[in-house]
Amino acid sequence: MRIALEARPEPSRLMAWASPLLAAAATLVAGFMLFSLLGKNPLDAFFVIFIEPVSTRYGVGELLLKASPLMLCALGLAVGYRANVWNIGAEGQLTIGAICGGGLALWLPQLNGAWLLPMMIVAGAAGGTAWAAIPAWLRTRCNANEILTSLMLVYVATLGLSYLVQGPWRDPEGFNFPQSSMFGDNALLPLLLTGTRLNVGFLLALAVIAAGWLFTARTLAGFRMRVAGLAPCAASYAGISAKRTVWIGMLVGGATAGIAGVGEVAGPIGQLLPSVSPGYGFAAIIVAFVGRLHPLGIALASLLMSLLYLGGEAAQIGLGLPSAVTRMFQGMLLFFLLAADVFIGYRLRFRRSPGAGAIPAPAQGPTR
Repeated sequence: MRIALEARPEPSRLMAWASPLLAAAATLVAGFMLFSLLGKNPLDAFFVIFIEPVSTRYGVGELLLKASPLMLCALGLAVGYRANVWNIGAEGQLTIGAICGGGLALWLPQLNGAWLLPMMIVAGAAGGTAWAAIPAWLRTRCNANEILTSLMLVYVATLGLSYLVQGPWRDPEGFNFPQSSMFGDNALLPLLLTGTRLNVGFLLALAVIAAGWLFTARTLAGFRMRVAGLAPCAASYAGISAKRTVWIGMLVGGATAGIAGVGEVAGPIGQLLPSVSPGYGFAAIIVAFVGRLHPLGIALASLLMSLLYLGGEAAQIGLGLPSAVTRMFQGMLLFFLLAADVFIGYRLRFRRSPGAGAIPAPAQGPTR
């Protein structure tokens, strides 16, 4: 007896949209079992992780604040993923965007905020775009795998930021800590909700989500991206340029990630640090797939991932669990989602091995 995967004649569209909910439910069940093995009350743990962080006005503001960079990065990645352009370097593009936008805040500290903030956002988008253009050029000119090149550039960007805050951009009054000077009020995004850290970056993220929906659903370029992902041979026959598809997918992802980087340094951080992101660029990959590469789904998945970040922090304080609990839930969510996707397109078949159950022929003696 052997087990084989057999392709379904037509995958269920309903299950394709329901699979993220099934993956979330399976993650909760696995978390219930894990907390029981660790000697924690699962109900108390779930309350601390999923309910307590958003039980106050400040907690809701933090939820929306952390969801903003996830929305921006995931939407840009989804544009490329629809066309099989696999940008894995949003974390590095976010970092470069933070460097470019933060650099303007340090170089032009006296500029009026009505001019400085838009310039910072444009600079961040341009920086992220330029960083994403490197793997795009390597893919289209040298046929280099964009997964590897974009991922390796993440570490280059992180080390570049570390050099700047420990060298030429270090705060001379910062007691030798690796950080830049604090940005002026004219370089900080205005707050949206009093008593919280939520700023207008959330509105910017929603605007980008709306623009992403218009691009994918209502423009010719978005249609070409979908065709290139669903049927590459048909796209080539129709004259859709594969190189242009790569460039669009990578540059859009770099631009949105760069804007997310500016939102972090001009928002809750207010300066440049050796690390400006707790891993938003990598978590956005999970968000994009949980959201089924659809702008509305990405917005909802960003809220879920943001809640996991907040819950992980609460679990460290309230339950004494390590910080890895956040990544553990992220990993389980992605694992169960991929497993659900496999069974959407395939089904299990139990097949008898060739010759199983057959009566062996009697052994023959030596012939003379």
